[in-house]
Amino acid sequence: MPLKTLFVTAALFIAFVQMGCSQEKAITYGNNAAAGKYYDVRGIKLYTETYGSGKPLLFIHGNGGSMGSFANNIPYFAKKYKVIAVDSRAHGKSVDMADSLSFEQMADDFAGLLDVMHIDSAYVIGWSDGGINALELAMRHPKKVIKLASTGANLWPDSTGLIPQYWKEEQKQFEKNKNIVLRSAKDKNDWKIFLLDWLQPNIKLAELKKIQCPSLIIGGDHDLIPVPHTVQIYQGISKAYLWIVPNSGHGTLVEHKDEFNKIVDDFFQQPFNKR
Repeated sequence: MPLKTLFVTAALFIAFVQMGCSQEKAITYGNNAAAGKYYDVRGIKLYTETYGSGKPLLFIHGNGGSMGSFANNIPYFAKKYKVIAVDSRAHGKSVDMADSLSFEQMADDFAGLLDVMHIDSAYVIGWSDGGINALELAMRHPKKVIKLASTGANLWPDSTGLIPQYWKEEQKQFEKNKNIVLRSAKDKNDWKIFLLDWLQPNIKLAELKKIQCPSLIIGGDHDLIPVPHTVQIYQGISKAYLWIVPNSGHGTLVEHKDEFNKIVDDFFQQPFNKR
């Protein structure tokens, strides 16, 4: 049975990707053979596209998305960084036939990717699930991250880590579909991706102390993540700045692309100086 109406998170990301790609017609990010390459990482083939030159910058997309989510951002950053866009495990062209998925597993994938690319460390930009992965990568592999910018991340999957309306919608979808027999590979993969956000992440505030790199924690003032929760993440990291983007929903890097690009770039370029 097709699960066409199941995945609220994925639908949101598809909408954001379409908004972003409409702005950049020259290159279809995520389907550019000239820049694309697969790497064998931890039992699967991770699909990447690389643009520009300079210090490495890893882009990590969100649930149900792909590297195409960053169509508004890659051209800007590729002017001065070696941009590494990657389709996360079980997303885009990075196929994963396993029956489960975790943020810890995905963070280890990104560390492994940098290893096979012979990159000691990188700047990281993560959006939504990608923002969670950026935090996990910095916690689990601190030497791999120079600085990170995480937008729209949450630490736990309840109505305090997500706005109640969104969490309740996810709850309805889970109850409606939890007993469906999944037959196609796509339906099984879609359900696995949905469960990732329904059951995870499960990060304790104290664990954020493991993050030693300078971090820019970002959220929209009308985000799917409550502002107080984003503030908690910022407060848990010793070297962190906080940016709550006015008049923004979950897609800070799409809705305010020019400001986002400049502020994140400035953060990467300038020494950390928390007053």
